[in-house]
Amino acid sequence: MITHYPSLLRAPLPAGLRHLTPHAFHFTATAYSPLPPPPFRLRPLRAAAGGGSSVAGDGGKRATPPPLGAAVLDFVRSNFLPLALIGGIALALLDPTLGCLAHKYSLSKYSTFGIFVISGLTLRTKEVGAALQAWPAGLFGLGSILLFTPFLAKFIVQIQFFPREFITGLAMFCCMPTTLSSGVTLTQLAGGNSALALAMTVISNLLGIIFVPLSLAKYIGAGAGVSLPTEKLFKSMVSTLLIPLILGKVARETSKDIAEFVDGNRQGFSVISAVLLSLVPWIQVSRSRSMLLSVQAKAFAITVTIGVFYQGMLVLVICRILYALAML
Repeated sequence: MITHYPSLLRAPLPAGLRHLTPHAFHFTATAYSPLPPPPFRLRPLRAAAGGGSSVAGDGGKRATPPPLGAAVLDFVRSNFLPLALIGGIALALLDPTLGCLAHKYSLSKYSTFGIFVISGLTLRTKEVGAALQAWPAGLFGLGSILLFTPFLAKFIVQIQFFPREFITGLAMFCCMPTTLSSGVTLTQLAGGNSALALAMTVISNLLGIIFVPLSLAKYIGAGAGVSLPTEKLFKSMVSTLLIPLILGKVARETSKDIAEFVDGNRQGFSVISAVLLSLVPWIQVSRSRSMLLSVQAKAFAITVTIGVFYQGMLVLVICRILYALAML
């Protein structure tokens, strides 16, 4: 912004030119006038080598987009678990040989053992206190897992669909407790109460030894042909859930160095847990690859749609119940 008259900004004339006549002054001033400035030219702006930020027209800086490799790496880090699960399923469908070999040596049991060891190592004592404070949510979760969802199996078995085994399997799925490995990992990724999820996983699976046979007999019937070895199942739960969880927690509490190392490398332990989790669908799909490929695509798609609809309705009902309880 110019705050002075432009003529006042010109340099003063020499002393000998101040008393000339107007005509002489015009001639002399013309002789002393400076050369015209060069024409104004726009120079192209080039970004500096090495990813320097460019300058916008208003003088501000524009954020330089990250390189393609860095963007891909960030995407993989943010979505490692679903990518690992999809990769395991794809590998099993392409070549089930390694998956069947892993099943032969019971690799899935060792992967579950490792997941709960990591859960014990990463479990802070204050998180246990937060889980205890959330006991109403824990009771509601256990009730929905062991009582409410098995009740829905009564309606699912009424669906007339062929092959019948798909509907029977979906009804049996409703009677099962939470999964051993994925529940805690998904809760951690969502930023939820992982200690509460861990407690619900352990308790629901231990109580499921009692509730699952009762639910199957009541809602599906004896014609399903399902029998559970209760004693063997209980020993398996203790060896794959409680023992590794206790070992990890004891190692964390008895060694300060271990606790500091785990806290400083939580992302690495999350990646290891995700890899161990992806082994489960890889092995299971490898085992049943021939059966999956023999199923008609239409029947498979309808079954998946029914399962998704069931899960969606279950979420809506639970949210409605929680909202009603919160309004009391």
